[in-house]
Amino acid sequence: MCTHQPPCPPADSPDHVAARILSAHPEQGWSLLCNGTIVFDDTGELLPDGRVVAVTRPLAMAA
Repeated sequence: MCTHQPPCPPADSPDHVAARILSAHPEQGWSLLCNGTIVFDDTGELLPDGRVVAVTRPLAMAA
């Protein structure tokens, strides 16, 4: 997918979320990155091969 220079990190690299955003949909809470990864506002991810990366943000403490 990535045709610009320098190329974005591939979806299987540790820094894959550093790829450029191709399509942002803030009203729906997700963005498509140049390496085919879909990132969600809650920090979850869907990789191009179908694997899911769980949400990594800390849970709010109950009051």
